Amino acid sequence: MQPQCDLRGLWLLLLSLFLLLFEVARAGRPVVSCPAACLCASNILSCSKQQLPNVPHSLPSYTALLDLSHNNLSRLRAEWTPTRLTHLHSLLLSHNHLNFISSEAFSPVPNLRYLDLSSNQLRTLDEFLFSELQALEVLLLYNNHIMAVDRCAFDDMAQLQKLYLSQNQISRFPLELVKEGAKLPKLTLLDLSSNKLKNLPLPDLQKLPAWIKNGLYLHNNPLHCDCELYQLFSHWQYRQLSSVMDFQEDLYCMSSKKLHNVFNLSFLNCSEYKERAWEAHLGETLTIKCDTKQQGMTKVWVTPNNKRVLDEVANSTVTVSKDGSLHFQKVQVEDGGVYTCYAMGESFNETLSVELKVYNFTLHGHHDTLNTAYTTLVGCILSVVLVLIYLYLTPCRCWCRGVEKPSSHQGDSLSSSMLSTTPNHDPMAGGDKDDGFDRRVAFLEPAGPGQGQNGKLKPGNTLPVPEATGKGQRRMSDPESVSSVFSDTPIVV
Repeated sequence: MQPQCDLRGLWLLLLSLFLLLFEVARAGRPVVSCPAACLCASNILSCSKQQLPNVPHSLPSYTALLDLSHNNLSRLRAEWTPTRLTHLHSLLLSHNHLNFISSEAFSPVPNLRYLDLSSNQLRTLDEFLFSELQALEVLLLYNNHIMAVDRCAFDDMAQLQKLYLSQNQISRFPLELVKEGAKLPKLTLLDLSSNKLKNLPLPDLQKLPAWIKNGLYLHNNPLHCDCELYQLFSHWQYRQLSSVMDFQEDLYCMSSKKLHNVFNLSFLNCSEYKERAWEAHLGETLTIKCDTKQQGMTKVWVTPNNKRVLDEVANSTVTVSKDGSLHFQKVQVEDGGVYTCYAMGESFNETLSVELKVYNFTLHGHHDTLNTAYTTLVGCILSVVLVLIYLYLTPCRCWCRGVEKPSSHQGDSLSSSMLSTTPNHDPMAGGDKDDGFDRRVAFLEPAGPGQGQNGKLKPGNTLPVPEATGKGQRRMSDPESVSSVFSDTPIVV
């Protein structure tokens, strides 16, 4: 009987062990001990500062945070861990010697949300390098040797919120990461400070929403000095954006191989920044955004008459859309004024004021502008034709009378009178010499013989031919001649 009892007890022990192993396997936690070079605390593994040339094998599958910083890792291959770490949300690889990362290296960690690759020796970011990290929110790549960033390096990372690329050698601004409709719709922080950026896409940066510009850090770059750069950062300073207010002294630019603070460019004579008002014409449709420094804020608009603008009002031309923008259906003159947007968020509140100017006329459409241009052109051509007709086709009086027989007296012709001057007194005449000044009298003489007053011929009258007179003799004029008109009032020259 005793051997049977011992055998029954052995079977019970084996059954208990089997059930225990089954429960462990069902829970998804294989029995794996903590690696010898690591310090384990629950689901946290710290393998830092161990001079490890490779990642330890047989990592527990339940690991949530893995710290491999301050080691001698140089390459991160696709098979760096044979175990799929689905619970891992934070991976720390900073302060190593990493110069190569496989495009499949992050396949075993699909749920990673925090990745630290700072202070390594990475030089390029190849395409689709981080495409497997679709849940990643924070990526640290500062203090590397990165010179080139592929335009597809951050594809399929829709959840990424913070990207640190400072202290590298990047010379091209990655506009594809921040422009509207970009690959990273939730990106609120992009640190590009302390790189080699010389030129920025200033017009595109000016169009970015404030919540992106608030986290766009560009200090400590050798930017090219110009007034457009000054206007950009002056606007950010006016809006009190953190990217400018926190590093005002480190925002500089290069001119003639000298560093200048971007807010002290007096040598360029740049005009001071002024916030511009929105402009509209009668009947236009207009949308004004409440450009806040944080996403997801509750927004309330107030009119110049201190009345709240409701979301949807029947027969109202001014409403607030779902994204908090102020929408004007048909702008009227009375819509002009200063509108105020009150934004409320979890961390802070913000108040914005926007001025709207409405011009009391409509703006011509394309067809109206075309018709006006044609009308102006036709008017100019017609004016030129009329001038040419006036100059070359106007009837001339001389041409009309050219067929008439000339009259013997030439009474109907017009002759120009000549203005002649004769001395009032001969200087050699005796007794009448005036020592005060030389006085001269001018007389109008007829151009031809036999002309009467105003150049017309008097019938039956001819002017005598003047005889040769000596020097100093006064020329006599016919009392009926042209000069006789001025005989009573001589012209003194």
